[in-house]
Amino acid sequence: MKVKKTKGIIRKLQKELRKVKSYKDAMAALTDEELKAKTKEFRERFEAGESTDKMLPEAFAAMCEADKRVLGMFPFDVQLLAGIAMHHGYLAEMNTGEGKTLTATCPMYLNGLTGKGAILVTNNEYLALRDAEEMGPAYEFMGLTISAGVKRDADDKFENDEKKEIYNSDIVYTTHSALGFDYLINNLVKSADERFMRDFYFIIIDEADSVLLDSASTPLVISGAPRVQSNLYEMADFFVTTLQEDVDYEIEEKSVWFTEKGLEYAESYFGIDNIFDPEYFEIYRHLILALRAHKIIEKGTEYMISESNEVTLIDASSGRALKGVKLRGGQHQAIECKEKVEITQENRSMASITYQNFFSMFPKMAGMSGTIYDAKDELYDVYGKKVVVIPTNNPIQRVDCPDWFFSDSEKQFEAAIKLAVKKHETGQPVLIVTTMISDTEILSHLLVKEGLAHSVLNANNAFWEAEIIKEAGQMGAMTVATSMAGRGTDIKLGPGVKELGGLAVIGVGRMLNIRDERQTRGRAGRQGDPGYSRFLVSLEDDIVEKGTDPEKLKKYIDGNKRIRDRKIKKIVNGAQRTNEEMGVTNRKNSKDYDVVLQLERKLMYDTRDMLLDGGSIEWSKLIDIAMENTDEFLKEHKKLTVSEFNRYMLDNISYKMEKDIGYLKLNNKNKVKAYVKARVEKSLEEKQKQIGSEKGMKDFIRVSALSAIDEAWIEQVDYLQQLQGAVSGRSSAQRNLMFEYQGEALESFRKMESRIKRNIIRNVLLSEVSMDKKNKLKIILP
Repeated sequence: MKVKKTKGIIRKLQKELRKVKSYKDAMAALTDEELKAKTKEFRERFEAGESTDKMLPEAFAAMCEADKRVLGMFPFDVQLLAGIAMHHGYLAEMNTGEGKTLTATCPMYLNGLTGKGAILVTNNEYLALRDAEEMGPAYEFMGLTISAGVKRDADDKFENDEKKEIYNSDIVYTTHSALGFDYLINNLVKSADERFMRDFYFIIIDEADSVLLDSASTPLVISGAPRVQSNLYEMADFFVTTLQEDVDYEIEEKSVWFTEKGLEYAESYFGIDNIFDPEYFEIYRHLILALRAHKIIEKGTEYMISESNEVTLIDASSGRALKGVKLRGGQHQAIECKEKVEITQENRSMASITYQNFFSMFPKMAGMSGTIYDAKDELYDVYGKKVVVIPTNNPIQRVDCPDWFFSDSEKQFEAAIKLAVKKHETGQPVLIVTTMISDTEILSHLLVKEGLAHSVLNANNAFWEAEIIKEAGQMGAMTVATSMAGRGTDIKLGPGVKELGGLAVIGVGRMLNIRDERQTRGRAGRQGDPGYSRFLVSLEDDIVEKGTDPEKLKKYIDGNKRIRDRKIKKIVNGAQRTNEEMGVTNRKNSKDYDVVLQLERKLMYDTRDMLLDGGSIEWSKLIDIAMENTDEFLKEHKKLTVSEFNRYMLDNISYKMEKDIGYLKLNNKNKVKAYVKARVEKSLEEKQKQIGSEKGMKDFIRVSALSAIDEAWIEQVDYLQQLQGAVSGRSSAQRNLMFEYQGEALESFRKMESRIKRNIIRNVLLSEVSMDKKNKLKIILP
């Protein structure tokens, strides 16, 4: 089913809007105390069984009045329309400058009333903190608690108790990454007291297309204990530099793989007979990582080298530096090796989830953005969410001019500077937006040659973002920025600028997708202001070079052959379309890979929750597990020797050697199992006697089981993260990659189950247990 046109949805929402407005005068007539008392009344009605849908008109009207009294702003009809849509779970497209921050207050208030928690996420800390601070007083006036789930300094971490207080608030403003990581951390705690999150209920996602789509290709991964540092990075890096394209490897869009000849060369180079043999998994993994680092992942667009000589990732959609974020599975270290900077420690992946699966856990999920309708079909397919386009409060006055086309970047940049100078001479503020950091530096250099003072905003100087954006709409201002100036920022016009035509936006280069271009154009013409936008594109744009055969373009770029604008337009737009399709494919692959992990994750997290909430494993079940382990052992040892059996008993059942073991007939499997069962029962009785109570014994078994589950689960998550990277490089073998991944993941899960069962018994039977002076269990696991 495809998403229907949104006019029909708007008509239904307008009926509710009229009901909201019918309460306006009644709310305005209330004193402050009477208005505040409405919250208590709404809560009592909800607890008595009245639905939030039924309370919506009155609750929205009450919050509108609070917004007016506290913030000095009464939501426009279109803002209320969007708020109603989000309460009902729609993704609302609202034009730039239409006031998304104020729009969210009504649905957040209504759902915060329930006591189940309402969360709003956006894509950076600055916006989350700003919106919480600006809107917070209105919620507090109405008696709701509000918290921000992020801090200004990314290095300043919340304590566990602080997180508990945050997530117990009625309203939480945070970022999508902070919320996702907190969810994963919450499922790694060792005791019920350490959990800080309650069950999910209602969430609004600001800049929803950026969060749900652009950020969705890369899963959230928590790294923990360091892996033994590999010495293969340098070897793989050097080997990759000796390869020939189309001979040893092939590249197609954002994929790279070894040819048969390349695989044979690798086997010869490393002296191995079959590179796909599990024994050589690490060699093959490192070769794929090195190949991707050199041929796919680009400096300046996907990462940069920071002032401290570290590899720092760049968000492709926003152009922002992703501080503290690393590519997983050793890919980050492969890039460090390529760039000849210090190779950081590769850590194990302890927990992972994709945004697709994470946000689908919320019973009520909604969102808003200025550019979400273009992706309506994918959003419906992946999240089951419909997009509704909200009308603007004032007609759009911005003039969006047709693109200019160029055969090469030199002519393109020259024309961009001429256009910027022409606009600047009238006093009109100019914002030049590019896709790459290097392009902002080139344009800045050209502006310096023209003698024009200007500001530069990119991932290298994001610290000054708020100040630069604040000045960008003033008369005579000239700003050069990456697309980080395109989302969540509001460029307000200075005195006299409207009369000059408003802000002029000049886009240099075709962007990753149409949504990013609409966001960039949307910096001008906010709330009915005048504005101007034009894009200048060329055959040397980054997106074209990545998605088109360079040999086909060379003759046009060098000027050896004339090319019409129409032909350039076809090539450039085709490259963007290809990139968008590739983005959809990557997000689908990310979700498909996570389906395997999602099923396993639910099973593991449910089991952990059962244990944390006081559940335990009965003795009879422990004995059954011990017998299953013994069955596995006996299958592996058809002709059991005394030394093998002794080793098994010492490693799994008891550190004590019993004299009667010498009389046991090892060729009689039933007698061996009966002997083991008796020893297990005896060990359990000894443990309970040591602990001294049935409750203490249950607590001990719970801790032992949790430890066994966590250790095995972390190994599994880490292995699957590595496996994804390794499997992606097997295209040369013409295999069904997803089928291979799922098969190996299933086999790995079965091994994990066996490991958990083995380690539960080891932990219960071989741990050292004692009680301290405060009568608390002290456990030393084997």
